[in-house]
Amino acid sequence: MSKSVKISLSLIVFAAVALAAVVLLGGEDDGPDPATAKGSEQDDRLARPDSVRLATADDGAPVLVEFLDFECESCRAVKPVVDQVRDDYEGDLEIVVRYMPLHASSVNAAKAAEAADAQGKFDEMYELLFETQPEWGEQQAPEEQFFFDLAEEIGLDMDEFRTVYEDPETTAKVERDQADGEALGVTGTPTFFLDGEQLELTTVDDLLAPLDEAVGR
Repeated sequence: MSKSVKISLSLIVFAAVALAAVVLLGGEDDGPDPATAKGSEQDDRLARPDSVRLATADDGAPVLVEFLDFECESCRAVKPVVDQVRDDYEGDLEIVVRYMPLHASSVNAAKAAEAADAQGKFDEMYELLFETQPEWGEQQAPEEQFFFDLAEEIGLDMDEFRTVYEDPETTAKVERDQADGEALGVTGTPTFFLDGEQLELTTVDDLLAPLDEAVGR
């Protein structure tokens, strides 16, 4: 592991458990197949102009793309690792979020995130969706009111939130993300791509070592 990345021992231990969870719990089947699509079509499918950026960097910086599902337990488990990467590579790495809804409430959760993003509060909704996942996840019917309560909690304009949440274009964006993921060979979450190459993660170093190399550390 690069010395330039300062991660606490407790986070490393947690991350090891989280990445094991990715392997054991991450998908709806046996996990993601390696992506084989190349060229500009792959680039378009990896990151659209309107895709949410968790972190931005100058043109030409490495790009890390995560296909996630807010209802996925493994995505929640690995989030602290993503948070640490976001901090440690600030300014050197672009991080893109794509939606891969695989559970009953996943589409609605993604719509809530998009509606929050329209008011500049994606980060706040992103945090709350994972924090409260045990309360709303794995329901028999898709959850909705809970997400409206979260929107109110973070101080969103509720009329505007509802308008974006219910806009067919918002649903279409989530579905497009899923279609892009499927075209890239994504079958489970979380799945990460770094500069177009799918990462196979079994340890924290499987993520950090390629990142260090990509940013020239």
